[in-house]
Amino acid sequence: MSKKVVVITGSPRKDGNSFAMTDAFIRAAEKKGHTVIRFDAAMMNVVGCHACETCYKTGKACSFDDDFNQIAPAVLEADTIVFTTPVYWYSIPAQIKGVIDKMYSLVVGGKDIAGKECALIACCEEEDLTVLDGVRIPLDRV
Repeated sequence: MSKKVVVITGSPRKDGNSFAMTDAFIRAAEKKGHTVIRFDAAMMNVVGCHACETCYKTGKACSFDDDFNQIAPAVLEADTIVFTTPVYWYSIPAQIKGVIDKMYSLVVGGKDIAGKECALIACCEEEDLTVLDGVRIPLDRV
């Protein structure tokens, strides 16, 4: 069964490891017949959540009109959301964290995001896999 997949990247390095892994994933998903939409958060203007709770009051996910309003509709239509990111200082890079924080608008706006598949592609330069905990644990809760 073909799925709609949204991929959100968190690396500012287009030639980095996480982009290479993302590209390989997308090629494989498309080869299997899935439709993939990619958002490179580091190349977009997504600021952090203001916690104003005026989500969807203007008809858009965020009242502060940034590029998250392009991502939100795709996330709502997706069957699967894939986050790809390097580990920066044992955590999620700021470039993707703004997107993750603004997912809150979907909940406040009463949008049904339950049941969507979610995946994580992450890389780091260390062999100790607990280094990934700072990325894995927050995304377990999305």
